[in-house]
Amino acid sequence: MATALGGVGADILSLDVIERGPGTATDDLVVELPPDKLADTLVSAAATVEGVKVESIRPYAGQIDPHRELELLDSLAARPDESLPVLADGVARIFRGGWALVLDEPVDGISAVLAGGSSAPQVTTISVPWWPAKPARVLEAAGGWAPADWDRLGTELAVAPLGQGALLVGRPALRWLPSELVRLQHLAAIAWSVTAAAASA
Repeated sequence: MATALGGVGADILSLDVIERGPGTATDDLVVELPPDKLADTLVSAAATVEGVKVESIRPYAGQIDPHRELELLDSLAARPDESLPVLADGVARIFRGGWALVLDEPVDGISAVLAGGSSAPQVTTISVPWWPAKPARVLEAAGGWAPADWDRLGTELAVAPLGQGALLVGRPALRWLPSELVRLQHLAAIAWSVTAAAASA
């Protein structure tokens, strides 16, 4: 696969193994293309390798960092007064998401939005008929609880417990894999512990 991509001038910047099973693996690659190449070139190159299937392709902007989770936890400990927006931004970046929201424990089926990342939707409350947030899982945007444009834009949603509240992550047209949901739940649990410890220090 690396040879095929290199043949069209693509430079692999990072590779994350998202899921692995008997005889199969799902990888998330970030590649850089020369200015004169189109993204379709990647699909054509991948098609020359037997057994390879391209699930999705989309632009990526940001720095490639193999230690993203650790850096996020360090930032949470260092900036306790800004922990929730830092967490939302960090989770969106780690999971290639469009945005993330931190939700409070609901009252009468409505959760207040405690914080959002820099690209998060401008909402202050969300109806949460799917509560509780545990275990981490995929949510369907259809059904009237979410803003209509989330469903219309094909936003893939995932939720994970965060203390008594929740972490809601949306990303465009990129389905969540079971292994990612496990990783999201573990990261949210550790992040909440770090945040609580830093706040009480």
